[in-house]
Amino acid sequence: MLDYRSLILNYWYSTHPTRWLLTPLSALFQMAVKGRQWAYSQGLRAIQMLPVPVLVIGNLTLGGTGKTPLIIWLAQFLRRHGYRPGLISRGYGGQARNYPQRVYPDSDPRLVGDEAILLARRTACPLVVGPDRAAAARTLLAHAGCDVLLSDDGLQHYALGRDIEILVVDGARRFGNGHCLPAGPLREPLDRLQTVDLVVTNGFPQAGEFAMHLQLQAARRLTDGTPCPLKNFRHSKVHGVAGIGNPERFFIQLQTQGLTVQPHPFPDHHRFQPDDLTFEDQQPVLMTEKDAVKCTYFARDNHWSVPLDVSLPTSFGDQVLDLLQQASRKKLNIETTG
Repeated sequence: MLDYRSLILNYWYSTHPTRWLLTPLSALFQMAVKGRQWAYSQGLRAIQMLPVPVLVIGNLTLGGTGKTPLIIWLAQFLRRHGYRPGLISRGYGGQARNYPQRVYPDSDPRLVGDEAILLARRTACPLVVGPDRAAAARTLLAHAGCDVLLSDDGLQHYALGRDIEILVVDGARRFGNGHCLPAGPLREPLDRLQTVDLVVTNGFPQAGEFAMHLQLQAARRLTDGTPCPLKNFRHSKVHGVAGIGNPERFFIQLQTQGLTVQPHPFPDHHRFQPDDLTFEDQQPVLMTEKDAVKCTYFARDNHWSVPLDVSLPTSFGDQVLDLLQQASRKKLNIETTG
């Protein structure tokens, strides 16, 4: 079967000569993006400003860069420093009939999406999903005592006013061929880099960027939560399953732990079925936390989830706190003078 995903990625993240055939369409896309940005900057389209600081975490490219682990880290970091963070997200993969939707650790991923369940479980923060980020934020503030909001994958959703923008970059793939869709992977032109507050890079940071390191932790059996060090899987082949934006990264991480991995990539937010995890050899099946959310209901004893631990420089946390304090003072001044 033809692997269209691999063909597209090869096209975007290489100097394939045929990319020039799509550059006229990319130019039109870029014009539309610029026009939309201008409409918001000139007040022609409404921006919903909120009474609490809003941190937007996003990327410029299609595909996974590590936003979800960073949001988990930020939520836990802010809680340790006395904040009461709330989260808003699109809820990709969810098929709820009505939005916004509150999300709880035991919510149905078929309704609210896999990432939302993972965020709710790992952060213990109130969370609302919906395609309208501003509406989701208003719902969250109406039902939870949050004093700061984290918006997942909201960089291009300008209707939601933001105080801090954090861009996440895949340090290995960077920005591909540098073209906007469809000739390249960019959602916005590269000059958008100049307007964000902080840049976090998942591996191989460049000057001015903060390095984010993701380390695989002990696997956990889906059926009962039993932990198992990854080194215990080195004696035989394992099946690696990933339905995320960049499955290859997960497989490489497993291999760097000394595991012999047979990779099974799936599209991002894939709706897993039991047959997807059934292999004749009955060897262990290792998957990401996000995928495990959707597989718990039909898991077998050889199905394992592999969580991630995130580390970031102390200076990054210090800058986040400083920007938050500035945003809070600014909002207080607006309220006082208003």
